[in-house]
Amino acid sequence: MNPTKEDILAGYSRALAELNRWLAGATAEELRHKSNGTKWTNEELLFHMVFGYMVVRALLPLVHLITRLPSPIGKAFASALNAGTLPFDVINYWGSRMAAVYFNQRRMARKSDKTINVITRRLERESTASLSRSMPFPDRWDPFFTPTMTLNDVYAYPTKHFDFHAGQLSLDRPHR
Repeated sequence: MNPTKEDILAGYSRALAELNRWLAGATAEELRHKSNGTKWTNEELLFHMVFGYMVVRALLPLVHLITRLPSPIGKAFASALNAGTLPFDVINYWGSRMAAVYFNQRRMARKSDKTINVITRRLERESTASLSRSMPFPDRWDPFFTPTMTLNDVYAYPTKHFDFHAGQLSLDRPHR
């Protein structure tokens, strides 16, 4: 079953609260520790988790456009992106490592607040019809991308991504 707008917004709020608790409760040493199952440190992985929301913020105008274009254009776009999976993976890895230097423990919360607030406002303005529009997606880029995704799926994606990677942190789960 597809998540509702309310479900998606609740996921954003929960993820933001968890991130803020991790950032407030972790020591600099804990953030420098390796995460579980990735090559990133905890701080780099936390940034990567925030980056999922940043990607959606950047994707939304493109998804709005492509869902209005003829289907072959969307298919060609997704195929081209899938063909670039290897360079994307390299950029995704190194980008998160380098960005975590700037968006560190002190700046990451501010960036996530701003990003999630923007996509929250956009989601609140979406109609049921707009959320049901779909397009082909580069399903090799991320395990949560499927060959076809609705705009609703795109809005739901970053919290799925966040929750998946939260399980890879070598930090204690934050208490509520």
